Amino acid sequence: MARGKKSEFAKLPAEDKTILLVGYTLLGVFCLAIVLPMVYIVLASFIDPVTLQNKGLTFDFSVWTTMAYARVLTNAQIWIGFRNAIVYSVLFTIISVVVTLLAAYPMSRDDFKGKGFFNLIFMITMFFGGGLIPTYLLISRLGMLDTIWAVIIPGAFSVYNMIIVRTYYQGIPKDLQEAAEIDGANEMVYFFRVLLPVCMPIIATVAMWNFVGMWNSYFDAMIYLNSASKQPLQLVLRSILIQNQPEPGMVSDMQSTAERAQLAELLKYATIIISSLPLLVMYPFFQRYFDSGIMAGAVKG
Repeated sequence: MARGKKSEFAKLPAEDKTILLVGYTLLGVFCLAIVLPMVYIVLASFIDPVTLQNKGLTFDFSVWTTMAYARVLTNAQIWIGFRNAIVYSVLFTIISVVVTLLAAYPMSRDDFKGKGFFNLIFMITMFFGGGLIPTYLLISRLGMLDTIWAVIIPGAFSVYNMIIVRTYYQGIPKDLQEAAEIDGANEMVYFFRVLLPVCMPIIATVAMWNFVGMWNSYFDAMIYLNSASKQPLQLVLRSILIQNQPEPGMVSDMQSTAERAQLAELLKYATIIISSLPLLVMYPFFQRYFDSGIMAGAVKG
């Protein structure tokens, strides 16, 4: 009787098996630490606040409710913040990606004079900053207070992203540029029509980083924006999640303080889910580029 073939894991030495088992165990614990809170938040957003407070999670659908989602989705300030967050994130991503791509290209060229000087300047900004007060005064002097540019412009250039893109550029064979030059292409034609199309993985990766970073950001908006009509969704969520102050229209019909507190707790879970949906929808479209883009700096650094 023929013996069954051994699996690849069974062929490994004992030391490798131990390392793999430990790695898989840690990975499983890490995944549970991410998945369990997400499952809890999703379920808690549908459960009646009184039941959730007294009994916790339950699969008794008779006590489930969509009241929190109804109140969140009918609140005008939530939609204003949602619109502002999308506008800020899209504009920030476009500007940041364009600036990063243009800055990384000369830094990737060996024949760029002054490369060492600019590289030193860029590196200094990674470790030292002007501080909040000088930055605020600069934004004020430039007339950008209470405008969307105060949120978008200051952080539009990331040295870390520039280094990643520069490394990706350097990994592209020089033969590609030589072939383009033979065909009569100048630097502009080579950059826009030859180089960028083969850099889609790193472009998509940097774009996703920038979009997620701006979508989750609230500090700059809190410092530089005063008008409620310009506040992004993150500031609205901050008042609900941290300061425990939902928008007045969400709890105005609640008579007692206890009812308002219970509804405010339920609103927290619903707003977390709603604010996370754009990122969950966006990620699958960038996933095919993400793996190759994130590994750009792992081969040549």
